Amino acid sequence: MITFGPARALGIAEGDLCVRTSYEFLADGRPVQLSTSWEPYDLTAGTLVVLPEGGPHAGAGVVNRMAAIGVTVSHAVEQPEPRQATAEEASLLGIQKAALVTHIRRTYYSDDGGPVETADIVVPAAHCEIVYAIPINR
Repeated sequence: MITFGPARALGIAEGDLCVRTSYEFLADGRPVQLSTSWEPYDLTAGTLVVLPEGGPHAGAGVVNRMAAIGVTVSHAVEQPEPRQATAEEASLLGIQKAALVTHIRRTYYSDDGGPVETADIVVPAAHCEIVYAIPINR
């Protein structure tokens, strides 16, 4: 999977430890989305949330897992861009190599502005429609 430099997105040095988790999301038994996420190990090391899919907070999501260790997630930034699937992505998603996909670069930030998780998300353009809802605060 093509990545955008998780170390840079997380504000850590190249070579610093990260927890990397890969996901394959299914709908009606078919793969519809791939996601690879990274979290800075120094942030979660020694806590019950160090493994996103393990421990008492397994599968709780970034916002709830970080809250469990006293970190408030305030917002996320997503950058969607169209591109062609890599051979690996095409194989995992059951699409033709070089088929169009939407690649979303997402980073969650804490209320102090520091990044706490970043991810590459890949969705086949022919199988899914991506719609954003933006809340209006008054």
